[in-house]
Amino acid sequence: MTDTAIAWDTYARQRPERRQTNAHGETTWFNWTQYPDHGPGAELLDATAGGRVLDLGCGKGGNAAHLAAIGMRALGIDLSHAQLLAARNRWGLLAGLELRQAEARAFLQSTDETFDAVYSVYGALWFTDPDLLLPAIRERLRPGGRLVFSQRPPVAGCYGCQASYIPRGPDEDPLVVKRWDYELRMWEQLLAEQGFVDTRAALLPAPPGPRRVGTLIVSARG
Repeated sequence: MTDTAIAWDTYARQRPERRQTNAHGETTWFNWTQYPDHGPGAELLDATAGGRVLDLGCGKGGNAAHLAAIGMRALGIDLSHAQLLAARNRWGLLAGLELRQAEARAFLQSTDETFDAVYSVYGALWFTDPDLLLPAIRERLRPGGRLVFSQRPPVAGCYGCQASYIPRGPDEDPLVVKRWDYELRMWEQLLAEQGFVDTRAALLPAPPGPRRVGTLIVSARG
C-alpha cells in the first residue's frame, strides 16, 4: 500500500458517516460543498438518466450513490480501501453504482471507457497535479461532456502545490498529501490550455452563520 493510500485510509476513519437523510428527508442527495444542505446539486453535471458518470475520489460514495438512484450509471473510484469499504457497506446493493479501487490518473490512462460527465468533490482534482490529470480526463470525456469539481478556495498567496496534513495519534507525525490550489482565473486558464471549453470558476459563499470559507466550484466541457 502506498503512503498516499495509507493517508486516505487514516482520513476515512476520522470522517463521520453521511446522515441517513438530509434536511428534506431524502435518503440520497448530491452535495458539492463542505456544508450540509447547501449549494447546487447534480444538475451541474448536465447528465441525464442512463448517462455514464465518473466520480474521481468518491470517498464513502454518497454522491455517486445519489446519481445511481436517479438513473445514471455511476462509477466511483478511490485510492482508499477504507473509504470504499464504507461505500460498499452502505450503497453496495444499489443498482447502477460501481465502485473500484484505483488512483485517478492511472485509471483514466488504463480504461477505454468514455463518460458523459466527470466530477470530483474535494477529491482527485484537488490532490493530483492538474497538468497530468486534466489531459487524462479530457481523453475519456465524451465530446461536449462536462467536467465539474469543487474544493476549498486557496489561501491568498498560497498557490500551486501545497501540503495537507492528516493527523494520527498524539505520538505520531501527521501524514502528508499534496494538493493543488489556484485562483479562479488560473483554473480557467489551466482548463483552456488542455483544450476544455466553456470554462467557469466561481466561489460559492458559505451559508449564513459563523463560518466564512466558501467553496470553489469549477466546470468546463470537453
